[in-house]
Amino acid sequence: MLDHTVRFLAWVLRLCSPPPRGRHRLGIRSSLLAPPPPSHTERLDGAASALVRPYVPTHDERHRQRQRRRTLHLATLGVDVGPHPHLIHGGAR
Repeated sequence: MLDHTVRFLAWVLRLCSPPPRGRHRLGIRSSLLAPPPPSHTERLDGAASALVRPYVPTHDERHRQRQRRRTLHLATLGVDVGPHPHLIHGGAR
């Protein structure tokens, strides 16, 4: 009796639920489908790309970043430094 109940519930679920999607769910029929075409068939030209990595900071950027980090570190210690120590976030204290 349990076997008939399981078969009946499986049949009802097949009727109520949408058909499975995707190649991995098709089972035997997946061998009948052709594979999808490759999405990138052209070759990349290495000479057309820039040789400088844009995320590498220059000397001036590193210097400014070092100054900002030093200023922030000293601010955590209660020391105001920088060109305008009386201004905090664009406003006077």
